[in-house]
Amino acid sequence: MSSKIWVIKTTLPESMNEEEVTSFSHSLIEGGAACIQHLKVTSTYQWEGEMKSESEWSLQIKVSKANKQAVADLIQKTHPYEVPQMIMSKWESSQDYLAWVNSK
Repeated sequence: MSSKIWVIKTTLPESMNEEEVTSFSHSLIEGGAACIQHLKVTSTYQWEGEMKSESEWSLQIKVSKANKQAVADLIQKTHPYEVPQMIMSKWESSQDYLAWVNSK
């Protein structure tokens, strides 16, 4: 049996306070995510021809294969950015953690 879970990474604007980030995370949990970790990071990128460096919230969302698309669709629908970062990858996990993620 494969011991892989899906992890979706996205960012939110620093202007959102901790309560708003937690509320966004709760909506993703209700939509099928198993666990979300968030922390502040600095992102450097080019947008509309300008170099930017801004603080943001980074979210790491653990989700089962069965719920991955529903959670990705919810992020796309509710995200405040015009083009939200959405990076999805499979990660190895312990069998116990995989079973817990898959139970969500």
